[in-house]
Amino acid sequence: MIIGIGIVLGAPESVTNILQIIAAWSSTFAFIILFKKIYPGLRLKDFVKQQFASRIRLSVLNTIMIIQVIIIAVTIFLLSNTTNTQDLALSFTGLGLLLFAFSDQLVRGPLGEELGWRGYALNELQKKYSPLISALIVGVLWGFWHTPLWFASGYTGVNLIKYIVLFMIGIISFSIIVTLFYNLNKNLVIPIVTHQLFNFSLVMIKGDLSDILVYVMLSYFVVALILIVIRACSKRRIKRTEKFEAA
Repeated sequence: MIIGIGIVLGAPESVTNILQIIAAWSSTFAFIILFKKIYPGLRLKDFVKQQFASRIRLSVLNTIMIIQVIIIAVTIFLLSNTTNTQDLALSFTGLGLLLFAFSDQLVRGPLGEELGWRGYALNELQKKYSPLISALIVGVLWGFWHTPLWFASGYTGVNLIKYIVLFMIGIISFSIIVTLFYNLNKNLVIPIVTHQLFNFSLVMIKGDLSDILVYVMLSYFVVALILIVIRACSKRRIKRTEKFEAA
């Protein structure tokens, strides 16, 4: 709300940028404030260490990164063939600008959000619900948490509705995907890297944001469906094997 008021009142961009970073870290701030009530007797420092204690499995990290790079490549290809812009590619041509944008997205996104959303919320939900249900709950809550971003997008009317629908489809799909890979390797680096590539893909691809969302968010939706089907088939195969061995 403060960011929105600042934009309406014409606050300097430097001020709104700082406010956006603070807002991005709000889930972590909330978790830190409530930490002693949530985990009495446990030190915050020890909790954070636990989130990075597991050895990173390169096979898991590489797989999710390859999937996301493919999504980015497909989006660039499709946009290149559906627009009149001949030089459609990356928004940043210089290495310096690219690194700055990458660092900026890292600070105002994954670094500030993942301890709260995946480190705490997802892990706690999975103690009671299945990974899929937990991912859906986190996805919906996480999506609506971005509500101020919707109204700062500049879209109105039908375009705003389109933006919100695509945004929620992408966020929920992403939540499902990152839950699966995070469960394969319980290290917070997995969701941080995945989240970073997800966010960065939306700013690094040159083109209209509405068009980019169509291809990026729907691609994540398709990947999420494929992974759900693969996971379900794997579970059935395991159950059949267990029944066969028991017999």
